[in-house]
Amino acid sequence: MSKLEKQYKSLPLKSRMEMALSETVMDGYRPLLAVDQWNVIRCYFSRRADLSLAEIAIMIEDDDYVIRLSIAKRNDLSLEQIEKCVIDADPNVRHAIARNTLLSDKHRKVLLDDDDDLVRRSASKGPRHAQYRQRVGQARLIR
Repeated sequence: MSKLEKQYKSLPLKSRMEMALSETVMDGYRPLLAVDQWNVIRCYFSRRADLSLAEIAIMIEDDDYVIRLSIAKRNDLSLEQIEKCVIDADPNVRHAIARNTLLSDKHRKVLLDDDDDLVRRSASKGPRHAQYRQRVGQARLIR
């Protein structure tokens, strides 16, 4: 374990939560936030609008559906990441991707035929741009 990892792991949970939402994150801590042992930290971090492609790639593979759901709302996903969300086992993730502006007609058709009624209804509403919010001192977050 590197010195930076030891420093990061010694931070209290509250400090990590604040850091996950902070406008600025100390160099080297971002990769650690993306894989933090606490789901709440990864959930907060996954909502950041400024995630790098590498961070998105890590988080789309997360076991927690809430994190994948946050990623599914993004308008900067690759075709493979969209596909992953469209066929996700969790209907909440499929619901979140159903209104993504990046969906192809093929993906929308899959979601319109989904087993889950809420996913079908969401897909039938058509695309909607991601919505953001930003509180003072915090990063811009996807809602």
